[in-house]
Amino acid sequence: MKITGVETKIYKWNLPQPITNGLHTYSTVSLNIIEIHTDEGITGIGLTGGVKDGEKIVKEIIEYFKTKLIGLNPQDNEMIWELLWEPKIIGRRGITTRIIGGIDLALLDFKAKLAGMPAHKLLGGYTENVRAYIAGGYYEDDKGLKELGMEMEENLKLGATAVKMKIGGISINEDVERVKTVRETVGDKIDIMVDANCAYNLNQAIKIADKIEKYDIFWFEEPLLPDDYDGYKILSSKSSIPIATGENEYTKFGFKELIEKHGATIIQPDALIMGGATEFMKVASFAETHHLEIAPHGNQNVHIQLLCAIPNGLILEYYVGTTDPLWGQIYQNDLKLKNGMVSPPDVPGLGLEIKEKNLEKYRVI
Repeated sequence: MKITGVETKIYKWNLPQPITNGLHTYSTVSLNIIEIHTDEGITGIGLTGGVKDGEKIVKEIIEYFKTKLIGLNPQDNEMIWELLWEPKIIGRRGITTRIIGGIDLALLDFKAKLAGMPAHKLLGGYTENVRAYIAGGYYEDDKGLKELGMEMEENLKLGATAVKMKIGGISINEDVERVKTVRETVGDKIDIMVDANCAYNLNQAIKIADKIEKYDIFWFEEPLLPDDYDGYKILSSKSSIPIATGENEYTKFGFKELIEKHGATIIQPDALIMGGATEFMKVASFAETHHLEIAPHGNQNVHIQLLCAIPNGLILEYYVGTTDPLWGQIYQNDLKLKNGMVSPPDVPGLGLEIKEKNLEKYRVI
């Protein structure tokens, strides 16, 4: 059993208008696919976190790894992960680790297809459905409190029992008014998460946490820069709002420091960024030994499988048309939100097969 080829497919399309979080503005959506071809006639499909306007860089790094992958047994994901991981020149953090993660996910997809079962069953099979929240609440031109409230009303119509909004892009008092608007819109039975995307220093984070605490916030996400482990520890000790972070952390080594520093009570690995499913499962197990829950960041189609495989999964991030104009048109086996819950597709693998005809005009590589 051998890997016979590695193929890169990158798609990119425009948002109707740019959306902004605490630090960054986005005008496009991208989909970065890695396909692992084998002599079994089975293709493993993985997704990787990309880099803004860096499609050529992503492809070249995949081509570099390709020379190492050809001829290897695609079942040996642990061996392949260690082979690609060369901390002096490859890995530790950044784009190369993201691409190792995409390769690793493709290998998981292959193994689950070979076994004839969904990936979450191959990984352990803990549950068949998980709770989800709708991510959104971005800043946009001409989007005031009224429009923010209307967005949240639409989320409720889709069946959301939890919603997430951005903070950190404007003054603290203005953001407090936005949080108040969302709470008044959704009522007291819907959970609200706030996400600062690393926009604050410690003093600012303490201040806004104190001001929004009365609105019963489910978690405060990424208030500080990802390497400020001591700051996260101090904030966690001062605020009653649970702190969530981890989307910009890499591998089990980075999460080890975050967890042992007691910087957060909700851990947010992103398999497309932090090293794939192999690393994700190790982080989830380590978090479990510290009685911490996992709420992954990012792609819902991948993370529904991983969440359904672990006992300490908390909730799934779920994106809709407010953040992606092609929502519902990308995957052959798309996910449906029903009464606040989502289930993985009952197909072998990760279920990442795309609707090629819908996307072909957006392919850039």
